[in-house]
Amino acid sequence: MDFKQLIEMIFGVLGGLGLFLLGMKQMSEGMQAIAGEKLRTLIGKVTNNRYVACGVGALVTGLIQSSSVTSVMVIGMVNAGLMTLRQSIGVIMGADIGTTITAWLIALKIADYGLPILGLSALVFLFAKNDRIRYSAMMLLGLGMVFFGLEIMKMTIQPLRSNAAFIGLLAQFEPNTYWGVMKCVGVGALVTAVIQSSSATVGITIALAATGTISFETSIALVLGENIGTTITAFLASLGMSATAKRTAYSHILIKIIGVSIVIPFFFQYLKLLHIIMPDSLPIATRIATAHSLFNIMMVSVLILLIKYIAQIILFIFPEKEKKEKPHLTSLNASFYDAPAFAVQQSYNQILRMGYGNQKMMTQLREFLESDSDIKKLHKKIIKREIAFDIIQKEIVEFISALLGGTLSHNLTTEARNQLRMADEYESVSDYIVVILKLSYKMKKEPVTFSSSGKKEILLLHDKLADYSQRVIEAVDNRDAMILSKVSPLGIEITGLLKSFKCSHLKRVSDEKISPFKTLIFMDMLNAYRRLLDHEFNIAEAIAGEK
Repeated sequence: MDFKQLIEMIFGVLGGLGLFLLGMKQMSEGMQAIAGEKLRTLIGKVTNNRYVACGVGALVTGLIQSSSVTSVMVIGMVNAGLMTLRQSIGVIMGADIGTTITAWLIALKIADYGLPILGLSALVFLFAKNDRIRYSAMMLLGLGMVFFGLEIMKMTIQPLRSNAAFIGLLAQFEPNTYWGVMKCVGVGALVTAVIQSSSATVGITIALAATGTISFETSIALVLGENIGTTITAFLASLGMSATAKRTAYSHILIKIIGVSIVIPFFFQYLKLLHIIMPDSLPIATRIATAHSLFNIMMVSVLILLIKYIAQIILFIFPEKEKKEKPHLTSLNASFYDAPAFAVQQSYNQILRMGYGNQKMMTQLREFLESDSDIKKLHKKIIKREIAFDIIQKEIVEFISALLGGTLSHNLTTEARNQLRMADEYESVSDYIVVILKLSYKMKKEPVTFSSSGKKEILLLHDKLADYSQRVIEAVDNRDAMILSKVSPLGIEITGLLKSFKCSHLKRVSDEKISPFKTLIFMDMLNAYRRLLDHEFNIAEAIAGEK
């Protein structure tokens, strides 16, 4: 083989692999754009029933054609405290079965139609106006790219069948001995870890076997290693997350290592079983796909009964730290970008956290207003929470802005933009709570106090605003689009109180000797409560879908 042929082969393999990986991404994103809401709800309904969790993992992964994306979703939910370690192990086991569907798609003769599928779906994607049709076309476009990329790789590596140097290299990795099996497993794991897609490496393995470049036995050993290598994505996604999220990634690695370790000592018996189940007359791609599915089904069938013990082993190897782990301000992570529907839900959870946090600030503020003394501990708590909300809002904005730069359906784009608005409004709410706190703090430092009627008015106004904001956050939590009609009467009542209290205070100023300082504080408080009402109303508008 001369230098020119070598360069052409390298370019062909790289180009085909690039098309394959891009196709997998397009296919996954297209399906998520179509069914993202349902997938998000489906994963959220995972219970402690190991079989239900496994079924959910298999279904979701089978639909989006990416066990890596499912793993990232699961790790994110564990990190956010929405799923336990044992639940996550069940889902990940199911994902291991669901991901084998890609090998079956490759094994079918549909791959011969990769180019026409790619061309037709591209035309529909470019010119269709309906979102659902466009994203369906995007999914098929990805499928066409997967098949076409695979065909390019198959054609490119064909000459290697007769290359003496390459045959000599492969001979060193033939699984004729247990050491040979271990080397093949290691190569499969390493290549998959680099590419971060077991579907891609299984596809390459099928392409090599289909052209006769490697034997069936070698391909089976490589597939075993590829099952281990695919865990790298979940491991990388867990970096920077909580210890529990990391344990989920470690459990994924442990499950695969246990499964492969069980097969290796019986590898040659396993091959005999495969030859019995599948005659040599079957296409080699079908035989590899069957072996891939069979391994994962057998592994899950055995290990699903041991989920409790796997979780205990992980906790034993990676025990809880005696020192409490420092929590991150948000559980948002860039790895969620591969699962937009799930990413939007994660940012929504952080907005809920801000909303309920503001309610706690309102409760603490009332206690501070009601007391005639300066409660320093309470004062520090409110200030500290407001500072944290500034950072949380910044993290949410950065996360959603990056997310909006990707492929999102119209509904997800609208929701993400509404979340940006709500995050900003809730941060402003916390600002005005602190404004009122500082005004009250000034009075306590003088020290001066409002008259009994003035203090009563401020506390009544505060209670009405707290009630209003409680209704709004509950609407945010329940996604209640009818919230505006429900809070409108209370909003009108609060507006009336603001006007009434302003007039009554001015009357007290004319009737009594009230210092300008107290008048200024009282009026500033009324204005701050007015601004609180405005921001809460804006949040209600966002939930109702109003601009």
